[in-house]
Amino acid sequence: MKTLKITLLIITVAISTFGMAQKGQKEGFINSNELMAAMPERDSVQKNLQNYANQFKVQLEAMQKEYQAKITDFQGKQDVMTDLIKETKIKEITDLEKRIGEFQQTAEADLQKKEQELLQPIVDKAKNAIIDVAKANGYTKVTDTSFGVVIYHNEEFDILNLVKKKLGIQ
Repeated sequence: MKTLKITLLIITVAISTFGMAQKGQKEGFINSNELMAAMPERDSVQKNLQNYANQFKVQLEAMQKEYQAKITDFQGKQDVMTDLIKETKIKEITDLEKRIGEFQQTAEADLQKKEQELLQPIVDKAKNAIIDVAKANGYTKVTDTSFGVVIYHNEEFDILNLVKKKLGIQ
């Protein structure tokens, strides 16, 4: 009988401790994509990125123009060319095609790298603001709903407006 009382007491204490631990949990959520879109710095990053991309576009258009000119020249004169000249012209065109493809790949990779470089300070600022708001408001966990991993959330715990306020965004 005495062991039964002790066992019940231990179970009661365990349940109440678990209940208090659950009440101490405060979870929030935020859509980081929405936050990033609202940040004013995003516009200047987009403009810088567009200017950077335009430089590649101009170079690519020049290469494509050169390619079209070589094709047109070859097609117009191929009937009067010797076999050696035809082979040389075909090799020039093929090499140019290869260079254009390599340039496109390199430009895409460079553009992605530049985007990451320009966005990182904004991402860090947003992350730090989220952490500051979470700590200041007693959140024990904040989930990013932009990744689609949350099935249900109570709107009461959306901290997007608090983070926007912290960043001075309307």
